Amino acid sequence: MSDAAKGAVARPITHRRVLAIALPIVISNATVPILGLVDTAVVGQLGDPVPIGAVGIGAIILSAIYWVFGFLRMGTVGLTGQALGANDQAEADALLSRALLIGLTGGVVLIVLQVFIFAGAFRLSPASVEVETLARDYMQIRIWSAPAAIALYGITGWLIAAERTRAVLVIQVWMNGLNIVLDFYFVLGLGWGVQGVAFATFLAEWSGLAVGLWFCRGAFMRPFWRQWDRVLDRARVIRMAAVNRDILIRSLLLEAVFVSFLFLGADFGDVPLAANQILLQFLHVTAYALDGFAFAAEALVAQAMGAKSVARLRRGAVLTSLWGAGVMVLFALGVWAFGPAVIDLMTTSDEVRVQAREFLPWMVAAPVVGVGAWMLDGIFIGATRTADMRNMMVLSALAYFVAAWVLVPVYGNHGLWMALLVSFVARTLTLGARYPALEGAARD
Repeated sequence: MSDAAKGAVARPITHRRVLAIALPIVISNATVPILGLVDTAVVGQLGDPVPIGAVGIGAIILSAIYWVFGFLRMGTVGLTGQALGANDQAEADALLSRALLIGLTGGVVLIVLQVFIFAGAFRLSPASVEVETLARDYMQIRIWSAPAAIALYGITGWLIAAERTRAVLVIQVWMNGLNIVLDFYFVLGLGWGVQGVAFATFLAEWSGLAVGLWFCRGAFMRPFWRQWDRVLDRARVIRMAAVNRDILIRSLLLEAVFVSFLFLGADFGDVPLAANQILLQFLHVTAYALDGFAFAAEALVAQAMGAKSVARLRRGAVLTSLWGAGVMVLFALGVWAFGPAVIDLMTTSDEVRVQAREFLPWMVAAPVVGVGAWMLDGIFIGATRTADMRNMMVLSALAYFVAAWVLVPVYGNHGLWMALLVSFVARTLTLGARYPALEGAARD
């Protein structure tokens, strides 16, 4: 590791350092929904609802497929941060190569299996013939950038581990900005319709990979990234696979909780279902706002684990959690104060507005109740204690389903929201109970 890099990792963990990591991620996340709005607005100018539905369903399907590979970002942060904390630049650079290999290979596999993947997706989420035809056209173009999109997970994780979140922000702004410009040019300028939106994203994702690789150029100037005996070392590959496997299982269980929340909510009728969907958007924004501080925890905790420093581990966990908790309290107050007005903007249905207001207090409570679980996720990812994350998520999911089974028949949709918050509390308590083991591992 260079002297500059050693100094960056070893410098004191301060509030300024936490914010330097977190704020670029928060700003980066803010650009994500803007792209979705532009995609929809551009095809909306065609005057036909079919293209809007096609882009919407195609984007959702591909996002869900790519989301499966989200483990690559999280696993790469923890392992790379620990290598940097241990002053092992060779392993840190080798991890970049491993992450790129996994991402590119995963993308190629998706391209090869696209016919079967799309067939299965439309079986689970059927649409009209017109929408499905255009959605297939959209996905058959976008799937060719899957290697770039998935490899970027690895690059993002590697940069976060090195606390280079400004680079992550630049990549995101570049990709989304180019995508938006090409949307207008291809769709409204050239009249390519849905295919134009797909080509815009295809080019933006490959260009995003190029920008990401440029930000990693320092690693490629060193010899370690191509030392294939190290990159493909069996023990290190197995460890990375185990970390990624545990994160994937944990993420699938978490997704099962939210999917079942929507399915159970559907049993109460269309109006409560719509109200729940609107309130869940608040929760998504909450996650975007907290991501920056959870990512900061991942990087700082990983470095502390690599350096075998309990003091740095504890300070990194405490400072990032304090900032996360403060932001979530402010967010909860914002939901309480402005939530009704936002609900009115999101729907014109008086019935849905009334229902959403009735359940809004649960969304006020959710950020405060859930911040512990979200921050502990970041801490455990940084420590690569992914087996604990997996096991505690199993217990939390069980707590949610038992709570739903008991509470929903008695309290209806209120009981469903109670069950969701029970899962947050269960994750906080179970992961919190395992936290001492992190400090014990840092001493070993």
